[in-house]
Amino acid sequence: MRLRNVTPDDVDAYVRMRCDPVMMAELGGPLPRDGIEDKVRRDAREAADDVSWTRMIVPDPDAPEVVAGSVTLWSHDTDEGPLSEIGWMVLPEFQGRGVGKRAVRMLLEQARDENRWGVVHAFPATGNGPSNGICRSLGFRLLGQVDVTFADRVLHSNHWAVDPRVDLRR
Repeated sequence: MRLRNVTPDDVDAYVRMRCDPVMMAELGGPLPRDGIEDKVRRDAREAADDVSWTRMIVPDPDAPEVVAGSVTLWSHDTDEGPLSEIGWMVLPEFQGRGVGKRAVRMLLEQARDENRWGVVHAFPATGNGPSNGICRSLGFRLLGQVDVTFADRVLHSNHWAVDPRVDLRR
């Protein structure tokens, strides 16, 4: 498996992840198709400029056109100051195979190795067992439950945090 930067050519994968009712069930439902190209272009530009790390998950390096999902690490401002956040999505046909966990681990290992991003936070929906399991198994600490805004929707989420330099589990 490998991770590669998102490119403007990844529109189809974004549509499959963000506009599908099953994929978006824990995130308030599917997003509208309109605007996805702009989102992919913004994400690709930020990845190319190393502002954020939006990586596409390529399960088989011998088939680079096949994408299993994405994992993203970025920083944004909150009322308490800047916060580094990680999020991921794995397409249904790749779920249950450990792909998401490996991708999250790979990106956190890169953050650790580059000593970048500091403490990393994740906010999976409280009912998203697989994503909460990834956090638990990789050494994130559960800080509590919070309401977060995603795509203009308020979601009830678990708040997890990990310092990749010291907490990341093998």
